[in-house]
Amino acid sequence: MRTPHLRRTGSTLLALGVAATLVACSTGGPGTASDATDGGDATGASSSGPRLAVSSEGRVVVLDGETLETVGDFTSEEFTRLNPAGDGRHVMVTTSEGFQVLDTAAGSSAEPALTDLVFDADTAGHVVRHGGKTILYADGTSDTTVFESADLTDAVAEGDLPTVETIEGVEAHHGVSVVLEDGTFLTTVGDSDGRTGIEVRDADGVVVAQSDQCPGVHGEGTAADEAVVFGCEDGALVYHDGTVTKLDSPSQPYGRMGNAWVSETSPLVVGDHKDDPDAEGYLLHALTLIDTAADTLEVVDLPEGVEYTFRGVARGPGDLAYLIGTDGAVHVLDPATGELTASWPVVDAWEGPAEWQDAHPAIVVAGDVGYVTEPATDSVHAVDLTTGEVLSSRELDVTPNEIAVATAD
Repeated sequence: MRTPHLRRTGSTLLALGVAATLVACSTGGPGTASDATDGGDATGASSSGPRLAVSSEGRVVVLDGETLETVGDFTSEEFTRLNPAGDGRHVMVTTSEGFQVLDTAAGSSAEPALTDLVFDADTAGHVVRHGGKTILYADGTSDTTVFESADLTDAVAEGDLPTVETIEGVEAHHGVSVVLEDGTFLTTVGDSDGRTGIEVRDADGVVVAQSDQCPGVHGEGTAADEAVVFGCEDGALVYHDGTVTKLDSPSQPYGRMGNAWVSETSPLVVGDHKDDPDAEGYLLHALTLIDTAADTLEVVDLPEGVEYTFRGVARGPGDLAYLIGTDGAVHVLDPATGELTASWPVVDAWEGPAEWQDAHPAIVVAGDVGYVTEPATDSVHAVDLTTGEVLSSRELDVTPNEIAVATAD
């Protein structure tokens, strides 16, 4: 089987217009946006600070990070996923065509725009940001697209996409890739029948490490000193300094970690944990804690009545973890001890979603501020994560589903 190598591709090959039947975009470059939906409450740019992108059924809205006022309102597909693009300004909107670029105008006085620029991808999947690079993964081909995050802003301003490097995949699967600062490339391994582990290649494309001891590999995170964690159905893999280490879950034979929340200034990783493969629904009651320096993994249970989903955890001030629980409170978790150090009521108690795509509370962080969605009331709340004070709340004219923050850094 061939080992794919890196190839550099001009951005013009990937700057594809979105089909008019999917997103009503006019032609053009910078500032080009789909028409605001009728009756929307877009008020225009109001500050140069962070911006929030919020998806709902058939729409994506942009909110001012301080006032939570709607400053942009765009027509999109029925269900879209949102991820920060890595440059502090743009957000990737995952559509059927690929990764569409949303300009939130964070850090500027410009108007937000859902551009007609798309990184083409067959079944667009995970977006990873690390080491000044943005890494896009296409599940339909297992191809990985890489570009310098800082290049995106200037390229979009010129109506184009930045130059990219494409690492061709081998067998299509729902996967993810990471590129380290020295060019080391980590990618998941799998096919249509399942996923088994990871492969590590140096900057020349030579395989230097691998592991097939990670059934159902899913989710990744890069902690301090470029220690990379991948979740498995029975624990996790840690890649560090050329070595892959398997960490077993205390729940065997099934103890799944599928998402990792990291800080690149901490060796401690917080992951989700599921110990019953037959459990219905998407609520979880425990967390995985990994120390990448000590190569340890433990599981901690949350208090009775506190559950969460994959949208409900983020890292924030002090490298702590912040979790929006089904009791409606934001809980502060110290990854070093596994203890909850504070709990602040923010939203009403809620029940888990019937399907993972269904709208339910989520949390994202910019600096010391956490943004929490409350679909039951069509609201978004800004919370000071150092004090628990709710700084502002805003009722929207859409039901918030996915949320991403452009930090204006």
